This record gives sequence, structure tokens and C-alpha cells, in this order.
Amino acid sequence: MEDIQEQLASLRRRIAGIDKKWTADPPERPHARDLRPARYFVENLISGSVVQTACGEHFETEKLFERHRRHGSMDISNLYELPPDLLASLSDGAIPSAPPTKWAFLDTETTGLAGGTGTYAFLIGVGNIEPEGFRLRQFFMRDYGEEASLLRRLTEHLSQFDVLITYNGKTYDQPLLETRFRMARARHPFERLEHLDLLFGARRLWKLRLDSCRLMELENQILGVERQGDLPGEMIPYYYFEYLRTQQAFRLVPVFHHNAIDILSLACLTAVVPFAFRSPEETVFRHGADVIGLARWVLRTGRDEQALRLYRRAVDLGLPDDLLFRTLWDIAIMERRLGRTDAALEVFTDLAASRNPYRVRALRALAIHYERRERNYSKALETTRNAIRLEDSAEWRAREERLRRRTASLLA
Repeated sequence: MEDIQEQLASLRRRIAGIDKKWTADPPERPHARDLRPARYFVENLISGSVVQTACGEHFETEKLFERHRRHGSMDISNLYELPPDLLASLSDGAIPSAPPTKWAFLDTETTGLAGGTGTYAFLIGVGNIEPEGFRLRQFFMRDYGEEASLLRRLTEHLSQFDVLITYNGKTYDQPLLETRFRMARARHPFERLEHLDLLFGARRLWKLRLDSCRLMELENQILGVERQGDLPGEMIPYYYFEYLRTQQAFRLVPVFHHNAIDILSLACLTAVVPFAFRSPEETVFRHGADVIGLARWVLRTGRDEQALRLYRRAVDLGLPDDLLFRTLWDIAIMERRLGRTDAALEVFTDLAASRNPYRVRALRALAIHYERRERNYSKALETTRNAIRLEDSAEWRAREERLRRRTASLLA
């Protein structure tokens, strides 16, 4: 009987233990957000720091490209030695003199390429020239709520510079940032900065030779830089959106790198493009088309003699046929305008002797010269008939009839 009582007691204890196990509160399961990486762990992956301002906080990183390094064909040490008046010609005198240490090179990475009030500049890079090399500071907002803090620090940082240099920044970067400052109810810092957009000078120099004047194209063709594993610019917004969704900061590394190389290339091209406009005839070019781009700009500034020398230099360097014939025509017109008739006739004669788009126009110039200047009606008639074989028109027929009568009257 005792054994049965002991067995029943043991059984009751086991049952009580089971009841206790299943009636107790279940252990708390970790929330999904606890399993995700730390919300702002970008500062743990990229060298930098979280910066506190009166408007909140954001992330900043800084990098120095030492003066002994090269970026393609450019020595970074050359940047510090650039003359203060380098930007005067390219800026049409708006920047008569400013030392390189007062130039700020700016580029943005944004949430869209179309602009508008819904587009944010989530990463803003600003580079500047120092005796030690080229320093880059990048301002990054880890979430939309950090924009006001980022913009405040950007204003503070730009206060030490006098000149803003961008690539397509007058069309895109500056208007976008001005919009973001207005949305944040803050005053933008660009009113006091002279702005040089290098895109316009680059297009003047290279649009005749290169299919594209995008910054990366010039970086490759002019500076000889080969990017390895670079992130295409159109993918950058998607990488940022993915970061916001997952908080996986490793996706941002190629974005920071892309921005850094863009700004360094911009600075190195600033050591190339303005020099051409500052001293056109001293610039060393290997391609005639580049000289033509420069010559056309010089011509628009009223320096005909200098432009003419550049045109002839371009012909000597070599040009593709379509550009060659256009250049020869321009040379002939300029020689005639400068009163050098013999030089103009020589070029008109060359154009009239070969098949090209300016052949008929050259024959017309020769016919007018022989008729009006030399009174050589037979030569003018011969030239006119050569033109009619190429382009028969009422104008040419009327000229032929007039010259035929004048020639006949001389023989009568």
C-alpha cells in the first residue's frame, strides 16, 4: 500500500512539473529589428564620424590624396602650383584672381537624376587643394531626417572658399542644393561664391573629337584614368534606397568611392582646361580637332589673328575630312576679312579643285573676285561654268549670261 502511495506522489510531482512548464509565460522572442545590423553602422564600416549640429546629426568622412600621388597623367602636387589667375579667361573675367587653396570642388550623389523637390542630395563631396595634397570631405545623411544637419555643416565648410568649381553644376548640382536649402528653410551659401562650371570649357575643347564630354569620358581620354569596378551613376540612387531599406552599409562603399574619384578628376581637369583658354597658343595639343574647338572660342572673343593661327595649326596637326574642309573655308573667309586677298584666293582655289561640301561656295567666291576685283571676265566665266556643272541654278545661269555678254563686248 505504501508503494502505491509513493508511486502516486511521484506521478503527481511529474504532472505538476509539466503543468508548471506549460502554464508559465513563454520566453520573449527577439524582435525582427533586433536581428538587423545596427541602424547607423555606416560609421563602423567607413572611416569617419557622426557629427552633431544644432539641427541634429549626420555622418562625415575625410580623405587626403597625398601630393606625391598621381591621378592618371596628372601629378597631384601640380594642383597646389596652379596660378591664381588661371580661371580668369574661362570665367570671362568673373574670377580675375583666386589662389587654388580657395577653390572648392563639389559634386553630389542624389536620389534621382531628374531633380525637383522630391530629389535629395544624400551625399555631397567637397574637395580642396592644400600644400599636403588634395583633401576630400564627404557629407552623408544616413536618413532623410539628417538633411538639415548636413546642409548646415556644408554651409560652414564652404565659408572658407571663394570659388565653387563643378561639372554641370550650374545646371544640376547648385539648383538642386538651393532647392534643398529652401525646403529646409535655410539660406544657401552659393550667393557669395563665384561658380565655374567646367563642362562648358570642356565641351568647347573636345566636343569635335569625343562622342561624349561626360566627366568619366574625359577622365579616361584626357587624364588616362581607368576605373576598376566602378558603380554606374544611374545605379547610385538604387544603392541608397537599398541601404535605407536594409541598413546594410557595405552597399555604400562604391558610392563613396565613385563620388571621390569624380571630384579628384574634376580637380585634375581644372589643371588642364583653363590653361588652354588662358594661353591658347602655348597649349600643347595632339589632335587638330581640339585646336579647332579652342580657335572657335578665341574667334568669338574677337581675336581674329590668334584664331587664324590656331586654325592653321589644326590643319597641320591633321583633321578628318569634314572638319578639314570646314576649317579651310573658315580660314579663307578670315584671310579675306583681314584684307589678305592672295592668301584667301589660294585657299578658295584649293577648295574649288576637289570634291567637298564647300566647293560650289568656293567657286562663287572666285567668280565674284575675278569679275569685280580683277575684271577678268573670261576667268570669271570659266569659273561660273565649272560651278554650273556641279549646281545648275537660275542664279548661276544669270551670272553666266552676264559674263558671256561682257566677254563678248571686250572681244568686239
